[in-house]
Amino acid sequence: MLLFKLRLKLQNNILIRSLFLLLLIPFSCIAQDTAQYRTDIHLLMDSWHNAAATADEDVFFGSMTQDCIYLGTDETEKWKRDELKEWSKEYFDRESAWSFTAFDREIYFTKDANTAWFDEKLNTWMGICRGSGVLIRTDEGWKLKHYNLAVTVPNEKINGFIELVEGK
Repeated sequence: MLLFKLRLKLQNNILIRSLFLLLLIPFSCIAQDTAQYRTDIHLLMDSWHNAAATADEDVFFGSMTQDCIYLGTDETEKWKRDELKEWSKEYFDRESAWSFTAFDREIYFTKDANTAWFDEKLNTWMGICRGSGVLIRTDEGWKLKHYNLAVTVPNEKINGFIELVEGK
C-alpha cells in the first residue's frame, strides 16, 4: 500500500511538473522571439535612417506602413507616408535627404509581441534630437506605423528657446 501511494504521488508530481513546463513554453518562445524581434527592429530602424542618409526612397518609405504617421520638428509637420513622400521628394532627389545617426535606442513590446514601441537619441545637423515610434509586425516583417522627431533643448536654455520661438 505504501509503495502504491509513493508511486501515485510520484506520478502526480511528474504530471504537475509536466503541466507547469507546458505552461512555460509559450512564454519562453515569446522571450526568444522578442530577442530576435529586437534585433530585427534595430536593423530596420538603422536601415531606415541610412536610407534617408543615402536618399534611398524605396527603403525609406517601404519601411513604413501605408498609413504611417510622421511627426517632424515643426508644429505643421504631420504627414501620412505618401504625404511625406511628396513633401520630401526634393530631398530624396539629392545625394542625401538628411542624415540622422541613432544611439541609445530602447525597444518595448506588447505581451503578444505584435506591436513594439521605441525611443532613440539621434545625432543630427540640429544637434541631439529624440525619435520615438511604433512598429507593427506584418507578413513582410516589422513596419513603422508612427514616428515622432523632436529637437531636444537643455533645461537651462529653455527660456532663451522660448524667446527665440516667440520672437521676443
